[in-house]
Amino acid sequence: MPAPRSGIPATALPRRAGIGLRAPHFRQVREESPPVAWLEVHSENYFVSGGAALAALEAVRRRYPVSLHGVGMSLGGADGLDKDHLRRLKELAERIQPAAISEHLCWSAIGGRWLNDLLPLPYTREALDRVCSNVDHIQEELGRTILVENVSSYLRFLPEDMPEWVFVAAVARRTGCGLLLDVNNIHVSACNHRFDAGDFLAGIPTDAVAEIHLAGYEEVDGLLVDTHSRPVCSAVWELYQKALARFGRIPTLIEWDQDIPALDVLLAEATKAQEYLDAAGEERHALAA
Repeated sequence: MPAPRSGIPATALPRRAGIGLRAPHFRQVREESPPVAWLEVHSENYFVSGGAALAALEAVRRRYPVSLHGVGMSLGGADGLDKDHLRRLKELAERIQPAAISEHLCWSAIGGRWLNDLLPLPYTREALDRVCSNVDHIQEELGRTILVENVSSYLRFLPEDMPEWVFVAAVARRTGCGLLLDVNNIHVSACNHRFDAGDFLAGIPTDAVAEIHLAGYEEVDGLLVDTHSRPVCSAVWELYQKALARFGRIPTLIEWDQDIPALDVLLAEATKAQEYLDAAGEERHALAA
């Protein structure tokens, strides 16, 4: 695996559970400083030079480690990277000094039109070359290693040159980036496309995973849809346990982006994730003893 682009690690997040910080909870988090280990925000919401939102993020950053999670870079897009988007991300990163920067393994734009979605890639050698070139460029521009996240999907582009987990692992191996393993997305895609989620975990290098996401989904006409609108389901918690057994105690985030509940609900989900993290640590300690 290539060396990181600078002395900055892929993630400086604590190996504990955090939550995605969304607008409805900003005031409460600033006023109460709840006992959560770290926070994640969507990068694009802060692509501004000033204003109340950026000031609020800076205030939160003084108290918590913050991860910048992007949804609009379109790593696999045929149009190439948006230079202005990358410039804005770099300016934000220099201002916030995040503990991690992440993006999605997907495409979101074509012909200059943005589709406001995280669309799946064809798992071909050509797509792999394009993604790796873009990740290399982003890391060179930012001067640091980024994390890339597997997305949920509802269709596949056939024929494929490789299964998704081989594609994801190859991106990490060729670029030296870290992986943000979304366990909910693995479960959703495994159910939709009828593959074994365990095969996905087994195909990912143990030293590449630097962050884990957990979220809730909904079922629509027999299809699982990654809505981030519900608590983490029991099947995803079970898969999370298997992920921790394979990859160790990894910084873990609870995502909730629709039907956003009270902050206490998110914190309770994070507490549950922390219990799994603590148990994984105890089990590894016992095995080493």
